[in-house]
Amino acid sequence: MFTRPDMDDYQTVAPGIRRRTLCFGSTTLMSEFRLLEGYVLPMHSHPQEQTGYLVDGHIRLTIGDETHDVVPGDSWCITGGVEHGAEVLQDAVAVEVFSPVREDYLPAGRGSGTLDTSVPPSPSR
Repeated sequence: MFTRPDMDDYQTVAPGIRRRTLCFGSTTLMSEFRLLEGYVLPMHSHPQEQTGYLVDGHIRLTIGDETHDVVPGDSWCITGGVEHGAEVLQDAVAVEVFSPVREDYLPAGRGSGTLDTSVPPSPSR
């Protein structure tokens, strides 16, 4: 699958924090987050594992009982079910991958039961 997302397709996650789904498959979903300085992503958890990379900016990320000062180039992995949240110290952009797919992050019309999980046939030789 190849996608070129609509630049206006952001959803508000919390005040000052927006995300858009970049691409997804049968087991992973990749999102871009735009976070504005001074805002907070409240502590929360979800069953999906979450792996992320900070592209730009500066955040303070709390995962469980550990807090990390995150700058561009840093990455993280959050086990499903673990509480996490962030304080935005400077406008930031993060890319995160969720597994399994977060169905609540799927584009409209692609909700539960609509993912194509079939395996393409092997090429003939």
